[in-house]
Amino acid sequence: MKAILKPVFTMLMLTAAPALTVAQIAPVQAQASDPAVTQVEGFYDALLSSMKSGGTAKSRYEKLKPAVEKAFDLPAMTAIAVGPTWASMSDVDKKALTDAFSRMTIANYAKNFDSYGGEKFTVEPASIARGNDHFVKSTMKTSKETIAFNYRTHQVGSDWKITDVYLAGNISQMAQKRSDFAATLASGGPAGLAKRINALSDQMLS
Repeated sequence: MKAILKPVFTMLMLTAAPALTVAQIAPVQAQASDPAVTQVEGFYDALLSSMKSGGTAKSRYEKLKPAVEKAFDLPAMTAIAVGPTWASMSDVDKKALTDAFSRMTIANYAKNFDSYGGEKFTVEPASIARGNDHFVKSTMKTSKETIAFNYRTHQVGSDWKITDVYLAGNISQMAQKRSDFAATLASGGPAGLAKRINALSDQMLS
């Protein structure tokens, strides 16, 4: 794994979202199998398997692709990251951006979680409800520190899928992405943004 995941943190820490305080949220009643928790645990299982197998970034990409597509609502995440202009885009532009964003998301995990050094992921057994969303709290313990990762999920059919990742409990990846994409979207439109996102993926997989 990249040293203390610095590339991941650089991407995630540019914009902070409001903290999820106890006053704002209430835990879902504990149950034998919380589907939102199960989704995150399944993703972690796949991520650890990929880290332990090593190999190239491209081989890890192929290994992680089905797990990321299963656990994350990538079309919803793309819409959130693009922002209000998403609603007025053509279906062709939406598909191009969703494909590019999905590829970048998988490539990011493939590049930055590249090896295993005893890391341990722990997921709290009950999700936390706020409106229609459930938040899953987890930590990753390394040899040097323990890092909090919280996941925002919503229901898609019978599944609960991730729509945002919060580093240190309250730093929103989607808020950061929207801020990061804004200038490119304004200057180059959907096609320019898709091109930039694909270029970032190419760099991560090279």
